[in-house]
Amino acid sequence: MDYRKVGKTDVKVSEISLGCWTMGGPNWNRGNSIGWAEPNEKEVIEAVHYAVEQGVNHFDNADVYGDGRAERMLQRALEGVGRDIIISTKVGHFQGTAPHAYTPLHIRQQCEQSLANLKRECIDIYYFHHGDFGENDMYLEGAVETVRALRKEGKIRLLGLSAYGNDDFARLVPVIEPDVLQAHASMMFDNMVRPGNPVPELMKKRGLSLVAFSPLERGLLLDKFDPKNPPEFPEGDNRRGKELYGGSSLAKVHAKLAKVKERFGKTTEDLARVAIQFLLAHEYVCCPIVGFRNLRQVKVDIAAAGKPVSQSDAAWLRELFTE
Repeated sequence: MDYRKVGKTDVKVSEISLGCWTMGGPNWNRGNSIGWAEPNEKEVIEAVHYAVEQGVNHFDNADVYGDGRAERMLQRALEGVGRDIIISTKVGHFQGTAPHAYTPLHIRQQCEQSLANLKRECIDIYYFHHGDFGENDMYLEGAVETVRALRKEGKIRLLGLSAYGNDDFARLVPVIEPDVLQAHASMMFDNMVRPGNPVPELMKKRGLSLVAFSPLERGLLLDKFDPKNPPEFPEGDNRRGKELYGGSSLAKVHAKLAKVKERFGKTTEDLARVAIQFLLAHEYVCCPIVGFRNLRQVKVDIAAAGKPVSQSDAAWLRELFTE
């Protein structure tokens, strides 16, 4: 397992890191399904132990994943692990009774709750989970002052910014001055990593790196869904009702993956390797964070370690999925 620096810091994360969203199980936020099918904690713990044994040292979490459930499950899974683990978590989507999730008091309360859930004295990377700081960014100044105070108090090690668009990063990075960015990136959605686009240029200018979430597009890039028999997801699962999982969309992805299989191999491991290493072929990506539910999935993901794709392969994949 290779390790990559997080921006200009001395922190190094495993090239394949794991995301903990699925640990939260079914969940809703403001009436929207934002969770996953119910996890099996025994299987999750088995998978976490295997990942750590194989060199994974970075797990990404958030307060809204099961409203703290995922943080608590990760803590139980890592209990007794005899090595340093880098844990990230986020604030911003769980609003509680606050007028906005980025009010200073709410940020401080959520940070303290995350520390309690994780049974830690310091969060290694603490992210703003999105770029909405209220009308005219009315909560931005107070939010930044709060996280800087938390870092000065030793409760946060590095500050991260997760966002969903170029405009958010361009507007917020100069104000927040984060140590690392996080964004959705994959073969199907490479805007945040495509050379010459705004975010890679911003990272180059400021010496930042990117943590890429949804590298497998929630299973789509593993060709696990049948276009002729589209999946049905339970209430509380974020994929429920999404057009991406309908027959016509699945058919388009399936056709592209047929070409990927011809070039790189047909197994699930082959497809995972291509999707993960496509991202790692980009200069400013320090790691993808791959979701998981069990040991089998973690084994598939970790099998991609140390098996890079060439720049010409990355360019071919970029062109294929841009069509």
